[in-house]
Amino acid sequence: MGRLQADEFARLTDIRTALSWHLSSNHFPAIPQYMLEPCLTAIDNANAGEWDAPIDLPNGVEWRGSTTCPTHALIEHAHLDSFIDCDDEGW
Repeated sequence: MGRLQADEFARLTDIRTALSWHLSSNHFPAIPQYMLEPCLTAIDNANAGEWDAPIDLPNGVEWRGSTTCPTHALIEHAHLDSFIDCDDEGW
């Protein structure tokens, strides 16, 4: 159900509103809103094909002991695939 809702929100409203809703409503526990900007960066990187580009994480947030994480890791963790533009051949 969450994936279908994310797909619809991604099409029906602006990305900030849709992503904010997705982070708080499609995850348990909810992904904190301070992750909104890193998720937007991850979406931009993925759309540009920069799947390994590092993303700076907010103070106090670490990924495997680092203050950055690769784009693909955040896309996977936060289930952001509904927000990525795909062509006919996939990602």
